[in-house]
Amino acid sequence: MSLIYSYCMFRFFCAMILVAPLVAAQPSVPVQRSTDLPTATPESQGFSSARLDALRNWLKTEPTTAMMVLANGKVIFSYGDVAHVSKIASVRKSVLAMLMGKYVISGQIDTSKNVRQLGLDDNIPFSTIEEKATLEQLMTARSGIYRDSPDGDILVQQAPSRGSVYPGTVFAYNNWEFDAAGTAFEKLAGQNIYDAFQNDLAIPLGMQDFHREMQHKIPSPGSVHPEYAMFLSTRDMARLGLLMFNNGDWYGTKLIDSNWINYMIDVWTPWEEMEPPILRQRGDPSRWGFGFGWWVWDAKFYPGNTWASPFQRTYEARGTGGQFITVIPARGLVLVHKTDIDANPAANLEDWPTITSMVLAAACPHGKCAAIHLP
Repeated sequence: MSLIYSYCMFRFFCAMILVAPLVAAQPSVPVQRSTDLPTATPESQGFSSARLDALRNWLKTEPTTAMMVLANGKVIFSYGDVAHVSKIASVRKSVLAMLMGKYVISGQIDTSKNVRQLGLDDNIPFSTIEEKATLEQLMTARSGIYRDSPDGDILVQQAPSRGSVYPGTVFAYNNWEFDAAGTAFEKLAGQNIYDAFQNDLAIPLGMQDFHREMQHKIPSPGSVHPEYAMFLSTRDMARLGLLMFNNGDWYGTKLIDSNWINYMIDVWTPWEEMEPPILRQRGDPSRWGFGFGWWVWDAKFYPGNTWASPFQRTYEARGTGGQFITVIPARGLVLVHKTDIDANPAANLEDWPTITSMVLAAACPHGKCAAIHLP
């Protein structure tokens, strides 16, 4: 089977494969720590240092642990302890999507298999409708399988009742889908998810703060599928964002096929179909849809010239409390933000759209930065 597929073929991928047995976790392989990502002055990349200093002062009022801004692959802004490692929350779901690519392309993972074929049976049996949900639908939050949320997640509370919708017809984001997808990955890829992360991403990316022994799963109440929690630093998250920005290329080495990148960040669920309605409030300038494990900007109704939108083809990984990897291709930007929800579980960043706008506003007119003299 060819390693290069056209983008559309992913939508109709249906080859049947043998399910590889789940193997024991492999011994930790030391990551060859890389040097820091390349840096540049903001002005050399068309941004104003003075305006980014305003952002720095703004972040002091937030629960921010660290933040980085990369322009054209170079770090132009850094705030806080970017080496500090803590939980990345739901950013893990986007990482899982990245990991799946090579195994789907090789034929080892078939995203068209349903939960029954994948052996994802849980404590609560699947209904006749639910058992038709596929791995692809789990990763796009369109499985139609809704389990109670023990943590009072409002998105789960507002989901349709169980068995009321056919798989693939309605978007309703919930953790169970992605936890089950993690179990499916391990079954089909034949390895522990953290070993795959280490070997396929952490080592080739030269992550500076990744430690295999820090990665551990958290039992999910009422389910046999645990949360595959991940713990990374801000600067290692930046490497993931830069890999996505570069269409899967890492300094000449292809780590993720560019067709798979397009597959993940396509708009699978447009803004108008987001459920519950809290995700698409009228008057809210945000227009986030959802792709394959990634949130994607649905700019269909951007005022004025759509192609002039700074958010055209923007996508992001996001997690509870303020974990973000946001890629803005139209402006050559990768934005990464973290709060330490391990030390402060109540941390909650509500101003990410404002912070994103401040970065965009730091761009100099026509890319040329004149000297700014403050009184």
